[in-house]
Amino acid sequence: MDEDVMAAPATTGEPVLRASGIVQSFLGTTVLHGVGIELRAGEVHGLVGENGAGKSTLMKILAGAHHPDEGTIELHGERVSFSSPLQAQRAGIATVYQEFNLLVDRSIAENVWLGREPRRGPLVDRARMLRETRELLSSIGVPDLDPALPVRQLSVAEQQIVEIAKAVSLDAKVISMDEPTAALADHEVSLLYRIVEALTARGIAILYVSHRLREVFDLCSTITVLKDGRQVGTYPAAELDERGLVRLMVGRELSAFFPDRAADAAPGEVALALEGAGNGFVDDISLEVRAGEIVGLAGLQGAGRTELLSAIFGADPFTRGSMRVGGEALRPRSPRHGVRAGLALITEDRKGQGLSLSLTVAQNALGVVRAVFPGRTAAARTELPSTLEELALVARGLDQEVQFLSGGNQQKVVLARWLAVAPRVVLMDEPTRGIDVGAKYGVYEVMRRLTSAGVAILMASSELPEVLGMSDRVLVMRDGRLVGALPPSASEEDVLALAAGAEGAEAAA
Repeated sequence: MDEDVMAAPATTGEPVLRASGIVQSFLGTTVLHGVGIELRAGEVHGLVGENGAGKSTLMKILAGAHHPDEGTIELHGERVSFSSPLQAQRAGIATVYQEFNLLVDRSIAENVWLGREPRRGPLVDRARMLRETRELLSSIGVPDLDPALPVRQLSVAEQQIVEIAKAVSLDAKVISMDEPTAALADHEVSLLYRIVEALTARGIAILYVSHRLREVFDLCSTITVLKDGRQVGTYPAAELDERGLVRLMVGRELSAFFPDRAADAAPGEVALALEGAGNGFVDDISLEVRAGEIVGLAGLQGAGRTELLSAIFGADPFTRGSMRVGGEALRPRSPRHGVRAGLALITEDRKGQGLSLSLTVAQNALGVVRAVFPGRTAAARTELPSTLEELALVARGLDQEVQFLSGGNQQKVVLARWLAVAPRVVLMDEPTRGIDVGAKYGVYEVMRRLTSAGVAILMASSELPEVLGMSDRVLVMRDGRLVGALPPSASEEDVLALAAGAEGAEAAA
């Protein structure tokens, strides 16, 4: 990204919002212990910590979604108490949550102005609403997004942009952003940086929550660290580096961000092979993934990584070319067919596609084996406690609803449900999206254990350090095609140049 869109503001103004001594408990469990934070005009203030540290709870208190048991909140020096998010919005506090809060059957414009629609007499002035939404989208750098489009037709990245536009439209004095770039492509991240820069230039205070530590250092002038619901401290960003920040977050040194593979590990037989495979989304795909190997899929947003994994799994079957699993010809007609052949797919949207949030840990973990291999269910139920122990799942018990687990622990439940069917090939789409650095390390350790047991992994990820740190080989996609392969020793710049089709970019032989 360009240097001119990454610099944090050098100076900030007066305190806009101050929270002090915030205590919050749920069902007898204290999740915030006397936490405080101060946001200043024109400042981007980072809030970091592992999943379960209390970040989301603090944000929801500031947004009026929760009322603290103890503590005070001051806005522009005056004590306030919000009984609802709408009351907080009217006071000038907007929140962009990590999980989307959009009505998918309504248009972009209707979502942006929901509850605040411009009117002509008793009727909604739709022409004005569309015009003002178009102007708003243009002002934040996305003039080509049609405000009349229903949200259902938007990509994940476009839905995130609608959430940001909705917050900007509130003319807030404080904007809280919870993982705003989790689903954005690189050029969209650059756009967000420019939006943040413009907002702070107008004196808006921004509370920025992200597991992407590079973003925190790019944007934030001050960083508050939470751990286990307690405030570790608040620091000038210039006095920290990534390793020091990780140490504050997890309370220990990480010997490495990515666990090493076993010294004697060597790829086995070809577990997955494609030759000239394609459908309406990807074309002429030829690749091999061997047992015990992790092959990374890199590419810009829209390159076709998710579509390729979906086709392999049988959700959008290939219509041409060949595919082999374990040496046997296969063209899955459906996900069930793919699972029976030894395939597993961990989707990028764990809450929308990977889990049933209202069901328990056990119900989710046994869901696939019960549906596809009912005869194995009893054995899988017996093995489940030891599987979850190996995954280091933190939960009250097997009967806890997964909606109450942290993002990292939800992802471990997703892993558990696929481990129950003993797959040969695991397809991973953004396996650590939206989880913190400590939880990521736990997922990486599970991936290493899988490959040590001879499982093949094909992993698509937007995080290039993850791709390069975990992969034995890196395949790069562009416009629905594979455009080359790179060793894990390649630089991020090498991968991006190949993914973008930059002149002079070369793939390994």
